[in-house]
Formats: sequence, structure tokens, C-alpha cells
Amino acid sequence: MIDWKVSEDFIAYPDALEEMETRVNAIASWQAPECVWLLQHLCIYTLGTRGSQSNILDFYDFPTYTCGRGGQATYHSPGQRVGYVMLNLRSRNLDLHTYVHMLEKWLISSLKRLGITGEQRSDGIGVWV
Repeated sequence: MIDWKVSEDFIAYPDALEEMETRVNAIASWQAPECVWLLQHLCIYTLGTRGSQSNILDFYDFPTYTCGRGGQATYHSPGQRVGYVMLNLRSRNLDLHTYVHMLEKWLISSLKRLGITGEQRSDGIGVWV
């Protein structure tokens, strides 16, 4: 069973990270079910493992957070729903690459049901609309 959590209020990025770390640890120790959390952040940038401050537009004074995901810089703002998927990949016998590929396909399928065309691209990770 997977919990679906939807937060209507804005969630500060550090608070979201803390809550996800707690949940992931509980999932890994079989103390909590897996979870998909949909939320919104106020205006922030996140820098992935290939990102640097030079990827950020200087004229916007929004908080910037370094995170462990791949990629460069991502801008988050009100109205942009963020989905954090917390699954136990070991119990599903999935490696990270396979998981990301499957997640992209799931998002494309979900978008199609909403009348939005999305696609995967061989030159990047993510869903492109």
C-alpha cells in the first residue's frame, strides 16, 4: 500500500527534507508505508549534483538549496505541484536508473489522461511537455 499525501499549504524546503528523511528511514525499516507526497514550495532554487550557483539568475533573490538529486538547477514556485515519491527500491528489486525510467513513464501516462503530451528524451532525464 502506498500513502498519497497532498499538502495544500506551502511547505518550506528544509521542512520537506526533514519530513522525507524521517519517512524514508521508517520505510526502510518497515515502520511506515511507501508514500507519494504532492506539495508546493514558495519561490526557491534547488541545485542538483551537477548544478552550480552560476546556473542561477542573480537578479532573483530566492533561497537556493543544494540537494542530492541529479541535474543542475530547478526553480520551484507557487502553482507548481512537486511530487516526492518515496519507495523502497530494494523490496522492488529496482536500481535507481530503472526506477527513474519507470517513474518517467508513469508520469507520461498520467499526463496523457489529463490531455497533456509528455515524452522522454534520450539526451536528458525527465519528462518533457
